[in-house]
This record gives sequence, C-alpha cells and structure tokens, in this order.
Amino acid sequence: MTLAKKVYTLTAVFPDSERYGLISQMRRAAVSVPSNIAEGHGRLTDRSFRLFLAQARGSLFELETQLELAIDLKFCVREVAAALLADCNEVARIINGLLKTLEEENGAAANS
Repeated sequence: MTLAKKVYTLTAVFPDSERYGLISQMRRAAVSVPSNIAEGHGRLTDRSFRLFLAQARGSLFELETQLELAIDLKFCVREVAAALLADCNEVARIINGLLKTLEEENGAAANS
C-alpha cells in the first residue's frame, strides 16, 4: 500500500500529456500489487493465493520497468525513482518469501 501511495505522489508531477499514458499505467500497476495480494489471501486456498502472488509480482516488475522509463524520459528525479525501485525490490523479496513458504507448506502437506 505504501508503494502505491508513493507512486501516486511521484506521478502527480509528470507532464499532463502522460495522464492517460505512463501515469495511468504506473498507478494501475502499483495498485495491482496490494490488490492481488489481498484478493489471493481472501480466496482462502494456498493455490489461489500463490496465483495471485504471482500476479502481484508481475505487476511489480511492470512497475519497475515503468519507473526506469520515467527516469529515462526525465519525468522524475533519478534519486526519488531509485528509492521507489528499492521499495519494489523489498516488496519483491516479501512476495518471494511468501511464495516459498506456501510452496514449502504445500510440499510438507503432500508428504504427510
């Protein structure tokens, strides 16, 4: 959620011409990350949760690509975007940890 809020703040200063372009894409990708995690958790099965975590991870990688593009287009200060990229890496680490835990639990249950 914090990452999504930071993306909204960052994109607020992008050129108006990007309102329906990069701004919209970045905001949707950022919102998609916590939304997919929440929806997957709400499905109440590990299988569904893993699928939605994978979707969240995909949206996160999409956001990272868009941040790099925003830097290259000089829509934002490199240091600010770099801090967001670091946040993306941290969220990816958390998602990967969740996926690993779910896989380990699934493997343990299958061996029982």
